[in-house]
Amino acid sequence: MNKVKNTSISYRKIIAISVVFILILGISVIAGNVKFNNVKIKFSNNHEITVLTSKTKVSEILEENHIMLSSDETVIPSTDEEITDTNTIVITKEGNEPTKIAQISEEELDNDIEEIAENYSNITEEIITVEEEIPFETITKDVSNGKDTTNRVIQDGKNGIKEVTYKVKYKDDVEIERIELSSKVIEKPINKIVQIQTKVTSRSSSRRSGVTTASSGRYKVTAYCSCSRCCGKTNGLTASGRRATANHTVAAPSTFAFGTQLVINGKTYTVEDRGGAIQGNRIDIYMNSHSQALAWGVRYLDVEVVN
Repeated sequence: MNKVKNTSISYRKIIAISVVFILILGISVIAGNVKFNNVKIKFSNNHEITVLTSKTKVSEILEENHIMLSSDETVIPSTDEEITDTNTIVITKEGNEPTKIAQISEEELDNDIEEIAENYSNITEEIITVEEEIPFETITKDVSNGKDTTNRVIQDGKNGIKEVTYKVKYKDDVEIERIELSSKVIEKPINKIVQIQTKVTSRSSSRRSGVTTASSGRYKVTAYCSCSRCCGKTNGLTASGRRATANHTVAAPSTFAFGTQLVINGKTYTVEDRGGAIQGNRIDIYMNSHSQALAWGVRYLDVEVVN
């Protein structure tokens, strides 16, 4: 009886062990067919984790790891997509999507550096301080009765003087830029006062008239600067011995005495310079730079001579 009982128990053990072995074998086969991946998850706060998962869909991976997106967050790839070969999921705030940085080859970088270097070659700078005249203003007073009037200068104008410091940039010895750094007034200008009065028909009065039309007329007006190409020198000194000043100095034929004032385009200039090519009906206006002189070009303008 006991022998039969022992034999039954042995069979039961064998059956139980066999069942356990079959279950283990089945689980091993299933596990062998499942592919696991290391997936990196980057959060919007720059924190990141790496998880091991058999899932490939983004939403399932996030759900598996109990990760929920807030209303202002987006995910790349999107939740309904599969993960890419990079095995990376990026969570960002809206408006802060990652951008790609443009790739620049070494050859392109070298070419850019060479181009920049070429543009800045032969460029020099210097700081200069020059004296410039401050143009005076003309004040008009009308004391006439409105009929048959004439102008009378009751106070001559005189330009002031200021000391100006510039930073001048040259390329191949040609001035291309001039920037004013500071200025100081040395002598203030004196305004010219012109009185409009009723014309008196007497010889003495007509001789006192401030304006004459004897040499007024239409002239060929050009421009020049103190460079060697314009003057053959660079010291800025005029034939009268004064230093040339923009908006003031003009070169005129010898028929105009030094100090003669000319009104050109409504602006008053003073004859202080001569020139071999300045003959006949030609006047040369002094400019600060060669580029300004070139920009002026050649113009034919009415010129009024003021005594």
